[in-house]
Amino acid sequence: MIEGVMMRAPRSLTVAIRKPKGQVVVKRQDLKLASDRLPFLKLPLLRGVIALIEALIYGISALNYSANEALAEEGAEEKELSPWALTGIIVFSLGLGIALFFILPLYLTQLVSHWFPLLRRSVLLFNLFDGFLRILVFLLYVVLISFLKDVRRVFEYHGAEHVAIHAYEEGRNLDVEKAKGLSPLHPRCGTSFLLWVMVISILVFSLLGRDLSLNAKIFSRVFLLPLIAGISYEMIKLSGKGKFRLVDWLIKPGLWLQKITTREPQEDQLEVAIRALSEVLDMERAKIDPLPGPRAA
Repeated sequence: MIEGVMMRAPRSLTVAIRKPKGQVVVKRQDLKLASDRLPFLKLPLLRGVIALIEALIYGISALNYSANEALAEEGAEEKELSPWALTGIIVFSLGLGIALFFILPLYLTQLVSHWFPLLRRSVLLFNLFDGFLRILVFLLYVVLISFLKDVRRVFEYHGAEHVAIHAYEEGRNLDVEKAKGLSPLHPRCGTSFLLWVMVISILVFSLLGRDLSLNAKIFSRVFLLPLIAGISYEMIKLSGKGKFRLVDWLIKPGLWLQKITTREPQEDQLEVAIRALSEVLDMERAKIDPLPGPRAA
């Protein structure tokens, strides 16, 4: 978000934005999930694909809202994205991600294999090298954008989001003083999910045949991406199932990566994250008990 945080609960979503003059505004949204209409979408693997698509849709919509709020005080006319524009942005974002993190490493690996015949003869080595380049491109991308001033602000809000969630999960009062000092890292994070996609793709692509053409390899990577996303989602869910040694080992790489994609938040940023979380909790409580109740502090 631009100067803000999005919080999502099972049936509700909020976006809290700090406007240029300092006030915090909140957008509330009830969620209509595809899995409610089609229960089979809740099955393992499928639910991860649906969660990824919904996250893209809601995330881009929230980003549009935050941009509108930031521009509103500058006299710009507020405009909502049309469904066609939203679809176009999602398709472009997915296409750019696939091209940068899947097709580019594959082309580079194919190029290198002309000088190292062993890569051509071994499916495992070919995909290990391809996976190494994929992770390297991803890490370089994250590191490079982290130097941008606006992106650093986003990473601070990312840290604020995690701190607020930690405060809630530990049963603390949702206020800045009680939340300060908690870790900006969280195992169930989108950054960890992306890293899992990179790792799982190495294993999945290694199962493919050795004699595939370059075009067939490109098609297989696009075609198998939903399966990879589904497996990665299940791994993220596993990371929240308890403190076992295996789970601790599985979540560490994602936490290391979050040292780049999160920053220690400032108090005003933490206030925005807590506001977003408090509002979404209020919405969820109202769905359970429609009678008015106390608001989260």
